[in-house]
Amino acid sequence: MTGLPFGEWLSQNQLDIIFRVQQHFLLSIYCVGLAALVGLTIALLTYRYVTLPNISIAVIAILFTIPSVAMFGFVFSLTGNALLTLIPVVVMYGLLPITRNAIVGLQAADPAVIDAAKGMGVGSFRMLWQIRFPIAWPVILAGLRVSTQLTIGILAIAAYVTDFGLGIFGFNALNNLGSVNTGNQALACVIFVAAVALFFDAVFVLVRRFTTPRGVRV
Repeated sequence: MTGLPFGEWLSQNQLDIIFRVQQHFLLSIYCVGLAALVGLTIALLTYRYVTLPNISIAVIAILFTIPSVAMFGFVFSLTGNALLTLIPVVVMYGLLPITRNAIVGLQAADPAVIDAAKGMGVGSFRMLWQIRFPIAWPVILAGLRVSTQLTIGILAIAAYVTDFGLGIFGFNALNNLGSVNTGNQALACVIFVAAVALFFDAVFVLVRRFTTPRGVRV
């Protein structure tokens, strides 16, 4: 079956598209923010040790390999609530690049610099904030950037169990293959999810440019 021309379909559905773009955009911010909070906390608690960082990354990596559709279905069977399913699952998939990069970045400070700072009486908090964190920031930011792209994509898959975001267009297209306008729905899902991802990626480019200390820029 053929449907409306794509431009005409967009015009007829523009309010719904705008609403779902806003949903996707805000949910991406919330999930990445929570993933950053959890991932950075894990990194701060483990980076000083020998084995804990590897154990933490291994556990998160194992969780990351679980198919997202299966994870959404499993968590939804426990919670019965769309948001209580969507947010924890998406945050879980966003953890790996943030945690791994934060640990690597915090461990990357030159031992000679650390020893010199200790000799000057620099305390643990100042050591972290003034030495380790500025050195680690570009690496941490790269992890956040990758996590954001993952989050935007996983949120689209969340339409399997929720009615939030742009993924509902793709899910409806798959659920009604061969019906009128399914091609338009699938194309809208692809275009607008990509647009949200490109917007966030541009933001990270600007953030990196204006927040990275000059001495550690690549």
